[in-house]
Amino acid sequence: MNFIISGKNIEVTPGLKDAIEQKLGKLERYFTPETEINVTLSVEKGRQKIEVTIPVKGNIIRSEQTSDNMYVSIDLVEEVIERQLRKYKNKLVARSQGHPTSYTSTGNSFRKEFFETEDDAAEDDEIQIVRTKKFGIKPMFPEDACIQMELLGHSFFVFSNAETDEVNVVYKRKDGSFGLIEPEFS
Repeated sequence: MNFIISGKNIEVTPGLKDAIEQKLGKLERYFTPETEINVTLSVEKGRQKIEVTIPVKGNIIRSEQTSDNMYVSIDLVEEVIERQLRKYKNKLVARSQGHPTSYTSTGNSFRKEFFETEDDAAEDDEIQIVRTKKFGIKPMFPEDACIQMELLGHSFFVFSNAETDEVNVVYKRKDGSFGLIEPEFS
């Protein structure tokens, strides 16, 4: 695995680098040697934050953890990534109807051993949709969608963009600003 480690408002010391490579290095049993792991460390208002992003064949495995101590954040992020990997594995195995060898030969980022362990299948909760909601979507501008979202007290809002006629999502960011998600078809 190739680690790309950077810091924002923090110097990436050899001790931090070693801790990251040691903790996240445990995940190398799942990935091929050329898999890149992007790690960004930052300090914001005294909070120690680590962001880990692992691109894997059309998807992204990502976690962001914050605590008062960077080493604690590193431990937390490793646990979350491992949990995500187990869920992702179960999804891939289910999609390939129990024949994961088709995934290992298609240029995937995972080692064959990733699919061979069976012990974590019972450990994870299956994703279960418990409610389906339907509503009419009327065309509106992103700014109007933000206002509607605020009026409803929601953290996101799905709407039809009046400018592009595509379904978009506006969402409230942690810093109080707004974000817009637009579809991109590849």
